Amino acid sequence: MRALSNVDFLSLWEAGHRLHSLDRGVLAARALLAEPGEESVADWPLGRRNEVLAQFHNQYFGAALQGWTECERCGEKLEFTVDCRSLIERQQGRSEQPVIVGDSVFRVPTSRDLARVAGEPDASSAAMRLAEFCRIDGTSDGEASWSRKEMEELSEKMSEADPLAEIMLSFACPACEAMREQTLDLPEFLWAELEAFVKRILNEIHILASCYGWSEAEILALSEGRRAIYVQMVQA
Repeated sequence: MRALSNVDFLSLWEAGHRLHSLDRGVLAARALLAEPGEESVADWPLGRRNEVLAQFHNQYFGAALQGWTECERCGEKLEFTVDCRSLIERQQGRSEQPVIVGDSVFRVPTSRDLARVAGEPDASSAAMRLAEFCRIDGTSDGEASWSRKEMEELSEKMSEADPLAEIMLSFACPACEAMREQTLDLPEFLWAELEAFVKRILNEIHILASCYGWSEAEILALSEGRRAIYVQMVQA
């Protein structure tokens, strides 16, 4: 994993701020690779991508993923904290073996697979198409039909093979006691933190450039500590 400078963060944000969450996840994971090589991050299993994104957050924004959601029944604000280190450890249980359901063999999904079904409005149809795209024992044309039992078995075995592919959060509302589950979109969550960090850097650049006439490159060449002191002196 390579270390990212403030210039790297600005370039990453600029390249991805108009993109879909899936593309942002791929960009952020690729940014940490010391040698990207020929292998595309878009073709990584989702768990591998999420593992790198958890490492990204842990390295630059801390181990704690802190956020909130709302109770669907009463609207109560529900806060949560997820430890990135526990996510990274969970991925240690991944399997390199293909997933077998009945007479069919599957590989685990990738970001590219999810992109192919992102526009599907019906969740069941999207899951069916995704299963066919991941099928490796025959032609994958997206037209196969699977029973509900087969889809449930496939989902369970996919989760076992790639534990970090989907991060489910469980909530118990303290106000109405309703229970709910929600998927944590790790690329989108990470991007929100990255964007907040970048906006802080840009604000510091604006303040110091306006006061001292320094260029962006000159300001970014300062350490974060020195830059913060200059900003404090200007604001004082």
